[in-house]
Amino acid sequence: MLASSASISSLKSLGSGGMGVVYRATDTKLDRQVAIKMLPESCARDPERRARFEREARLLASLDHPNVGGIYDFAEVDGACFLVLELVPGATLAERLRGGSLPVSEAMDVCRQMAAALEAAHERGIIHRDLKPANIKITPEGQVKVLDFGLGKALQADSAAAGAVSQSPTITAESTRVGVILGTAAYMSPEQARGKAVDKRTDIWSFGCVLFEVLTGRKAFAGETTSDFIGAILSQEPRWELLPAETPPTVRDLAARCLRKDPHHLVDASGP
Repeated sequence: MLASSASISSLKSLGSGGMGVVYRATDTKLDRQVAIKMLPESCARDPERRARFEREARLLASLDHPNVGGIYDFAEVDGACFLVLELVPGATLAERLRGGSLPVSEAMDVCRQMAAALEAAHERGIIHRDLKPANIKITPEGQVKVLDFGLGKALQADSAAAGAVSQSPTITAESTRVGVILGTAAYMSPEQARGKAVDKRTDIWSFGCVLFEVLTGRKAFAGETTSDFIGAILSQEPRWELLPAETPPTVRDLAARCLRKDPHHLVDASGP
């Protein structure tokens, strides 16, 4: 097993959310730093859900792409389920955006790499379901890594982590079951917000939200609560006038098409 008990003893928390707690740890066999994602206790207690999650982890392991954070192992120690993931250096896109929008040229580069990751995943039938700046890392060399691909499909809601709007409602369950809300409020597609079945088009919508945000420094849909965000997503349009004057017309058009509320009118996120 990749993550030994010796590695686990040196865990350092990197953060937590609706999907569990992430730690930095040492892989003592290969002498490298890794990320350990501990899953909610409900996962370990439910054999069916754990098996379903393990199948999803295997599917993600088949996705070898330079813009996708890698997965090394699915393991269990003392009844605790966890994932061993690539530890990606650098800041998240959310951290970068705290200082405002990115220059247009840099924003285009980030979104091209993000779109490449989406395209590769969709070709393998993997849907992210929770694409947002906090799940996108930029290495010191400028390489974009999309994290947490497809891992939400087999998990269920963690109500204890639902306090912050930035984390809620990362509610996860079977991806095609009608009536279940998936994703983070500000980046949810209309079909997610309505609890309808989702497919790769929901990632295209979220891509459009991120594209708008990196160009403007503001979320495409504003709100203070989950209900506010959902209401804006279902009934309002982004403030397109906030896009920088130097934004290429093709990029403006791409953002507008990604954020069409009818999923039948969305475009493939092949990059601006």
